[in-house]
Order: sequence, then structure tokens, then C-alpha cells
Amino acid sequence: MQRDPASATVPVPAGMHADEWAARQQLAACYRIFAMLGWTEMIYNHITLRLPASVSGVGKHFLINPFGLHYTEVTASNLVKVNLAGEVLDGSRHPINPAGYVLHSTIHGGVEGAHCVMHTHTTAGVAVASLASGLSQSNFYSAQLHDMVAFHTFEGITIHAEEGPRVLASIGHKQAVILRNHGLLSWGQTLPQAFAILWTLQRACEIQLATQSMGEPLPVPERIAAQCTRDALQFDPRHGAGQDVFDALVRQVDRIDESYKT
Repeated sequence: MQRDPASATVPVPAGMHADEWAARQQLAACYRIFAMLGWTEMIYNHITLRLPASVSGVGKHFLINPFGLHYTEVTASNLVKVNLAGEVLDGSRHPINPAGYVLHSTIHGGVEGAHCVMHTHTTAGVAVASLASGLSQSNFYSAQLHDMVAFHTFEGITIHAEEGPRVLASIGHKQAVILRNHGLLSWGQTLPQAFAILWTLQRACEIQLATQSMGEPLPVPERIAAQCTRDALQFDPRHGAGQDVFDALVRQVDRIDESYKT
């Protein structure tokens, strides 16, 4: 996996694989970025990251935030390692949120290539998710998500495993997801890719709300939107898939508080 440039500043804990420590530091940095951007909901919501095969072998293990901590309190060492059955694998004293485990484990286990999953309840995201018309293809950012957005019907708090197959059916291959009446979700082959997709979806929602407060949005024609999505390179692994943006935000976080690295 690509290493976070910050990972060299704090030694790898004894007995831990270097790739796991790099993943922990990258994910902890992402939690701090979300906090910096205001994408927090007290102690709720989740960003999860699958560990590479060099760490977990053939099993699917992923890291999740400890339930009860604010995103500004998440560090590399207090992230919790779990398997798809929700079993804690690192002896963590912290609990995990069942709502986060059920939704994220479903996607990690059922979507090929979903190594990172992000979910938010931002005001703009929940507002657009609660509109009958959903996301409007009417601005610069939504035009870059042409045919990339999936919708899943609200079934209540996501703590029931039987909803999993329906979530997967709703998502299909699409990496930007609007959970109706609930919020936004993205998944990616890497953490920076998932972030780039979620950031674009979030901005599309923010601008849509601002536009609709003034009047009727001006639609972007299908042909133009499709071209915009083809021309937008920020999601493409061949062009970094958001790594440069993510690294820039990590540098901002480092200037504020580097405690996430520990």
C-alpha cells in the first residue's frame, strides 16, 4: 500500500506489521481531516479501512473508530481492528458501534475493491438524501458524478444484518452512495480515492442546497455531464486517485495537531 508520509515520524509499535501501522496512521489522519472540515456528528459515523493482505492474509480485517471518542480523539493506536464477524482482533478496550460495523462490514465483505468506506451525516448530505428528487445534475460537482451515484432506501438504523444484501444490491458498482433520509457514503480502492469521491458528492450537495434556496436549478445536459465525468481525473488510480489532495490536507492537520500519529 502507499505509505502516508507522516508514518515515519512515530516508530512502529513492537509486534505490529509496518503495513498495519501505516494504515492506522493514514486512517487516523483522515478522521482528523473530517473534523477539520466539520464532517462530524458528535461520536457517530465511521470511516473504515481494510488492512492489506500482508497483514491479514486471506481474511478481511478492517480498522474502525472506537465508539465513544470524537474524531479529534482518534489516533493510530486506538483504532480498533475487527473482522467481518465483528470480532475485535487487537485486544482493544474500546467498543465499536453496531450501526457502523453492520454497514461497513457489509460493503467491505460484499463489494470487490471496497478497501475504504466513508459515511457522513452532514447537513447538506442528509438534506439532499431527504429530497424526493435526490441529487440534481445541476452543478460543476454533480456533473462529475454522472452515472456514479447509487441510492438506497431508508430502512431505519443500520443494525440489522438482513439489510446487507439489499444495501449491496442498491450499490452495485457505484462508489458514491446516497442513503435515502440518512446521509452520504463512498467507497474506494484506496482511502484517498474514497475521500475524493465523498468530497465531490458533499460539494455537489452543498451547492445544490444553495441553488435551490434561490430558485430552480439549471440542469446540466446528460451529454455534458458524461463528458465532465470522463474528463475528471481525480478518482482515477492512474492519476493518483485523490492522493495529492489527501496529502495536502494531512499537511494542514499536521500544522494543527499531530497527535493522531501516536
